[in-house]
Amino acid sequence: MSDHINGRRRRAEMALATDHIVLIGAGSHIAVPGGMDRIYPFKPHPHHYWLTGHRTPGAVLAYDSNEGWRDFTPDLTEDDRVWEGITEREGEPISGLQAWLDDRADRPKVVLGVGGGPLADIRSDRSAEHQFEIQLLHARRPKDGFEVELMKRACNATGEGFARAREFAKPGVTERAIQIELEAECYRHGGQAMGYDAIVGSGTNAAVLHFAPSQRTVGENEFVLIDAGCEIDGYTADVTRTFVVGSASTQQTELHGIVKDALEFGNANCKPGKEWRELHLECATLMTKGLVSLGILKGEPQGLVERDVHALFFPHGLGHLVGLGVRDASGYLPGRERSDRFGLAFLRMDLPLESGYITTVEPGLYFIEPLLTDPHRRERFADCVNWDEVDRWIGIGGVRLEDNLLVTDDEPINLTSHIPLTI
Repeated sequence: MSDHINGRRRRAEMALATDHIVLIGAGSHIAVPGGMDRIYPFKPHPHHYWLTGHRTPGAVLAYDSNEGWRDFTPDLTEDDRVWEGITEREGEPISGLQAWLDDRADRPKVVLGVGGGPLADIRSDRSAEHQFEIQLLHARRPKDGFEVELMKRACNATGEGFARAREFAKPGVTERAIQIELEAECYRHGGQAMGYDAIVGSGTNAAVLHFAPSQRTVGENEFVLIDAGCEIDGYTADVTRTFVVGSASTQQTELHGIVKDALEFGNANCKPGKEWRELHLECATLMTKGLVSLGILKGEPQGLVERDVHALFFPHGLGHLVGLGVRDASGYLPGRERSDRFGLAFLRMDLPLESGYITTVEPGLYFIEPLLTDPHRRERFADCVNWDEVDRWIGIGGVRLEDNLLVTDDEPINLTSHIPLTI
């Protein structure tokens, strides 16, 4: 077994510190609806993959503090050999799992990862599940050296995709065509899959937070916003760039510059002990100051943020942890609850950063018509929003910029600094 898997298991043991039998299911294949004899690409539960390093449908990792770890995988069948070309599997045959469990029948058990399948009949200690889930999630947050190298490779391949997309993006090409070029270039440079569905929005579509690329053609002098990341061995980058195809207007340059300043401030402050919620509000205040300078908002920036005025233009969180999946091990510390405030409700995480974390930093400013034309919001914020000026900006789209930062005991390391931020 590799050193990095051994190291992760030791971290998990320290985090769990339990006499329970812990069973972590990888999950099973999911059939495509309609009886077409097809299955979706299999992705194991992150807990299972992190602790085993293999992707095996139906596998179960078992832990007994008195004995250690047992890796059970499905018995190899003739169909496996004939249809999939599988000649061997890691781990030991899962046909031995029941006997192993019978020997521990008097011990309490907890099922994590994906239940069902071979774990369907296990009576899991529900009261302990949530606690163990939080403990294991926290153990996974700091990335080991092996994970960091995979993230660097994923970011480098993603950077090649962005370079090709930027080169290819011209007036008259479609958003979908840009996506195809970006993804193909990622694959040419080692990408194995895309970590999530790519976002490509041009013109007004750049203001739609999760816009799926369409057949819309890019117009001269329009914004193009691309949010994409490729995956290597399960580890994915998550990058956003916004640029102009053609010549940038004064409005576009000013808006892009405000977001870029917030990104650079956020990047520089990704340090151990920094509270993510605090950094989110600091970046929000910085961008609010920029909107005041443009005459879009009126008032003192800190006070405007306290009233959640910024969320009209920055309605999402500053970022999230990334790694084994696009929002890997994000979340809230125990005892912290998601806020119902307009300006904080969409934070993906609320915790202090620690050395080894890899986080995205993704400030953005958008002119989203459904938010900005809502009569109730216009009335609520009439004293601090220059709505006539807002109307002049609606149609410009939006700007988001996103980097991937490795938190260290020294200065943060920007894994995506090689991807240009220029407008």
